[in-house]
Amino acid sequence: MNVDFVDASFADSVAVKQQLLAQARGVIFDVGQLLAARVANGRKIMFCGNGGSAADAQHLAAELVVKLRQPRRPLPGLALTTDTSILTATGNDFGYDEIFARQVTALAQPGDVLIAISTSGNSTNVLRAVTTAAELQMTTIGLTGGDGGQLADLADHAITVPSTDTQRIQEAHILVGHIWMEMLDAELGDGV
Repeated sequence: MNVDFVDASFADSVAVKQQLLAQARGVIFDVGQLLAARVANGRKIMFCGNGGSAADAQHLAAELVVKLRQPRRPLPGLALTTDTSILTATGNDFGYDEIFARQVTALAQPGDVLIAISTSGNSTNVLRAVTTAAELQMTTIGLTGGDGGQLADLADHAITVPSTDTQRIQEAHILVGHIWMEMLDAELGDGV
């Protein structure tokens, strides 16, 4: 391996993002507007995912509650991936597939939004959360990759990264999430 590996990695990441821009520019913008409208109307945004996607869920929820760029009032965001007592108790008592769905049932109101993140689109616990959210009249947003998996079909709106490389998918997911957070800052920023 030599320094060309760095060049190749950058080029690959850029290529995936350019393909995603070409295929999903409109839906990314539309979802950003939907998120801003829901939050402006008193609704909250929940996030879920496994592994690196769990970290992305937590990251984006923090940017809602705190800020991305400019000081503003805290916005209602909740990562369903962070309460170890709820996660382990649910996993123990009801099974790992229910760790997010149970929280959605407890915390959601009609009109809230669930952003479900799964690089494969086939994580059972994420799919259960989306199904539960739909039953509770939430809007569901899927961030996925490859062929979209089941998540692309279940979610009300899906952004499918055109790659099967997990790290490239995750890099694109956080870019999309940052775009949405920046849109929320711009639409709802009013100082602290």
